[in-house]
Amino acid sequence: MSNRQIVVETLPTGELTEGHFKLKNAAMPEPDDGDVLLRTILMSIDAANRAWMQGATYRAAINPGDPMPTYAICEVMQSNSPRVAVGDIVGAEAVWTEYLTAPAHKVQKMPKVPRLENLLSVFGIAGLTAFHGLVGVGQPITGETLVVSAAAGSVGGFVGQIGKALGLRVVGIAGGPEKCAYATEELGFDACIDYRASGMFKALKAACPDGVDIYFDNVGGPILETTLALMNERGRVVCCGAISQYETDTPTGPRNLPGLVVTKRLRMEGFIVLDYVADNPKALRALQQWVQSGQIKTREDVVEGLENAPKALIGLLHGDNTGKRLVRVGGDPA
Repeated sequence: MSNRQIVVETLPTGELTEGHFKLKNAAMPEPDDGDVLLRTILMSIDAANRAWMQGATYRAAINPGDPMPTYAICEVMQSNSPRVAVGDIVGAEAVWTEYLTAPAHKVQKMPKVPRLENLLSVFGIAGLTAFHGLVGVGQPITGETLVVSAAAGSVGGFVGQIGKALGLRVVGIAGGPEKCAYATEELGFDACIDYRASGMFKALKAACPDGVDIYFDNVGGPILETTLALMNERGRVVCCGAISQYETDTPTGPRNLPGLVVTKRLRMEGFIVLDYVADNPKALRALQQWVQSGQIKTREDVVEGLENAPKALIGLLHGDNTGKRLVRVGGDPA
């Protein structure tokens, strides 16, 4: 039985291309005692994938020849542990591959949901990142103004909808009129600013007449700099990602630091969703309620085929997705 996987052929120093990856046939993995054999169904595609290629962060550095890491929804095909059974659907730290093994105690049984895609979007990494970042770090108060960048993306779209559910004025920043319309007309944002259009500062200022209390930053760079200038005193900046900086050897940061942080007494805090694992049950209860009430809508952007994972990641970095991007590697269980 063959097992296709995608490895990082060479590490990029600038813009990521499909040539940095290689599709290969690997040996079929054999589970040891206490392990499970998993069949990959869906893989999460995230901007963080590109950040991991820049060296060690909160996970080990990726080296040439390594399979690309990811988080995946999988079916248990063989179990050498009483913890999980054959046929269980689990979430696991994985790689871009069709089959893998993992210690049974490190996989998580997934609840039954109408669509498995939801386990990587609203009830998975994207939804949990949005909830923990906004609620845990941003500490919103009803009536405040929230600005979120990458507003039509997987995390940004959920941040805005959670903000509306909590009684905030929500202003998005996105690339292009179609994405801005999606944020306002489908997701319910109060306004959305096209950062590709001229006059972004004036447009953002007009959309936030009372200033900005919380900025949920997914992009870094010039957009972060622009938004900082509109922050209210004791505002909170939630640092989730910096997608604008991942493909350059000369990253740019805000030129108004640390001055504005001091004079406005701002709080800037980075976070990783794994920091809040203990609070996941609380987050999932809230997300489930908002989905059931219609306050949160979901959209998954699914790319078919393991071989298309590099293209899916490159496209995400260029902003061609709307909603949570996934790669479907295998079919749902019968």
